[in-house]
Amino acid sequence: MSLQLFGHPFSSYTMKALIALYENETPFEFRVLGPDQPDNTAELARRWPIARFPLLVDGETTVFETSAIIEHLAAFHPGPVTLIPADMKEAVPIRMLDRVFDSHVMVPVQTIVFDARRPKDVRDPYGVSQAKTVLETIYAWLDHALAGRRWAAGDVFSMADAAAAPALFYADWVHPIGEDLATLKAYRASLLARPSFARCVDDARPYRPFFPLGAPDRD
Repeated sequence: MSLQLFGHPFSSYTMKALIALYENETPFEFRVLGPDQPDNTAELARRWPIARFPLLVDGETTVFETSAIIEHLAAFHPGPVTLIPADMKEAVPIRMLDRVFDSHVMVPVQTIVFDARRPKDVRDPYGVSQAKTVLETIYAWLDHALAGRRWAAGDVFSMADAAAAPALFYADWVHPIGEDLATLKAYRASLLARPSFARCVDDARPYRPFFPLGAPDRD
């Protein structure tokens, strides 16, 4: 049975998993979720009652949580692009940065986006303000941490960059990266130019009108 990935092209975490698949040209079936694909939605919920995505099916094995999906692909479907080194000394910083982008970039982004989807009378301006403060703090930290590096953890594209690409893509939409953070802005541009992520961005373009805050006319 071929690999199956359940997700949506406009989902940041789905993009993260897709980058890993595209980097190694790993064959898979993309089972897109949405109102027009009720069978895919039902199968997702059957396999994972929380019904969050992406979710990877590999034969009899079901893998959820995006970083775990990439770990599974690295272990059981390796390719020429090694997203997680076997050497633990090299792998730990990559895993750490993977968590930084998911937890300290994507989570506050989601806080802001989800708030915009709420009815006006139950919105949380304080929570949004706090999320923007977190983004400003992590932007400054990343601008310093990435200095002198081609990719997140050094000279080689890794799982950390797969996490960074969609996280920074959307983060700059909801709370733009300051012009003074030249290193971080250049890194984001490099991610957008990476063929695996450029493919994700292009495939997601039809869904931009649904972005709650209004997708900017760029990228």
